[in-house]
Amino acid sequence: MLKSLKIDNFALIDHLEIGFSNGFSVITGETGTGKSVLLGAISMMLGQRSDAKMVREGANRCTIEGLFDLTGYSLQSFFEANDLDYDETECIIRREVSTSGRSRAFINDTPVTVTQLKELGNSLLDIHSQHQNLLLGDRNFQLDVLDTLSTGEGELNDYLTLYSDYKRLRSRLGRLREEFEASRRDEDFIRFQIGEVDALELREDEQEELEQEQMELSHAEEIKTALCGALNMIDGDGEFNIVQQLRDAASALARVASHYPAAAELSERLEANYIELKDCCGEIGSRAERVTFLPDRLEFVDRRLSSIYDLLKKHRVDTLKELLALIEKMREKLQHIEGGDEEIAQLEKQLKKCAKLTAEAAAKLTAKRREAAARLEEKITAILVTLGMPMIRFGVEFSETPDFTSQGTDIVRFLFSANSISPMQPLSEVASGGEMARVMLALKSLIADTVQQPTLIFDEIDTGISGVLAERMGRLMQQMGGTGHQVISITHLPQVAALGSAHYKVYKEESEGGTKTNILELRGEERVREIAQMMSGENLTDAAIDNARLLLSRTTNKQEQ
Repeated sequence: MLKSLKIDNFALIDHLEIGFSNGFSVITGETGTGKSVLLGAISMMLGQRSDAKMVREGANRCTIEGLFDLTGYSLQSFFEANDLDYDETECIIRREVSTSGRSRAFINDTPVTVTQLKELGNSLLDIHSQHQNLLLGDRNFQLDVLDTLSTGEGELNDYLTLYSDYKRLRSRLGRLREEFEASRRDEDFIRFQIGEVDALELREDEQEELEQEQMELSHAEEIKTALCGALNMIDGDGEFNIVQQLRDAASALARVASHYPAAAELSERLEANYIELKDCCGEIGSRAERVTFLPDRLEFVDRRLSSIYDLLKKHRVDTLKELLALIEKMREKLQHIEGGDEEIAQLEKQLKKCAKLTAEAAAKLTAKRREAAARLEEKITAILVTLGMPMIRFGVEFSETPDFTSQGTDIVRFLFSANSISPMQPLSEVASGGEMARVMLALKSLIADTVQQPTLIFDEIDTGISGVLAERMGRLMQQMGGTGHQVISITHLPQVAALGSAHYKVYKEESEGGTKTNILELRGEERVREIAQMMSGENLTDAAIDNARLLLSRTTNKQEQ
């Protein structure tokens, strides 16, 4: 229940602070005084879109704060889930919007997101504005009404879980089929690419080996000449044979080693160098013998390297290692293609099973809705009869969607006829504005009996209604306020205004700071004069005041009875 509301610097509101009663309350005021501004502030406080333009001129920010009593509405789980302080008798919600557009929200002085604010707001308060009557023609709204009245939340949740699985499987199957078809188109080309590489029987390090061999074969004569020349200079038949001279030097030192001990170590070192140099000469000679110019082999190496380079360029890689890794991926893709039919068949089997379960869940949901529809037809007809529609006929028509949707497989239409002669037709197509208002009020009263929602605000739902019917609509809202709900009606009708257990007036006042909107609770003679003004208009007469007293006393007596 909304216990109090405080607004600072919102549009035409400079500062406003007002307490609200439980039961049925009314708000009146001339057109243009700011009733819609008041509702806009409440909506923004509860998570609706913020607008920096709503900050009063000259102020840096606007603030809307509401105090709520949550007793009996089982909202503790929301506070625990969002790590918020919980006090059943007192919950403070605050929204701040600056001129820069920055918005901040708080629940019990703890910062929260707008999403959290909206979630709690939807559980606390419902604002019915005139444009919401258009929802009566919306099929999603009609389904929501049936689901609410059926209390079939379990069936709907079961269906939504299966529907989510169904959508996931269907989407996955669709993607797999597309990939499979695309892969099928590429299969021959993939096989050709793999075969082209396999035919060469490539090794990962072959490119480097071939490039080195190509270099040696291309320069064989130059290499052989260098090797033989080096060998001849070191160990040739000429006068300067380095190997023999090194051996002779070692022997000369060895002969004097007994007289000069240092010569022994030097002799050994020269001997070691002699052995090493002799071994080196042997390897040079061996390599020189192996180096041969082989034109056929060079031609083979050139062709094979050319083939390798062509493949690397074709597949846009730099090395054989990268090429072989790419071919391995192609093999995996080919295996996937070859096993695609089996994978698709398996997924189709899963989807078929899921579709069967989803259809069963949808059927249970439909059965629940049909039960709710039968009760709705009976109850709403009874309410509308009391609201001055004695020949009313109301029905719910069911049809089926071609596939599963997020709301099941049901398409529903609310059918309506205001008399016993005309056939029932879609409500939104044949009902007048006044009839739509009465139907919506009847729906709201039924929903209020089902859903634990503390506060309902009706914004001129009685538009287009007058006389006895206005009083009957007021009585219905009064009854809703007497069943544990707080009902607030913004009205221009004295018959409705007289039924409120509390009466508030929105008005404008002029000051040096400009035009300001304010609100006050009317009591005693103030309330009498307000209702008389609603009856007589600008010229307040004694007769209007007497009629207002009579209307208030009559409604008060009925309430006491």
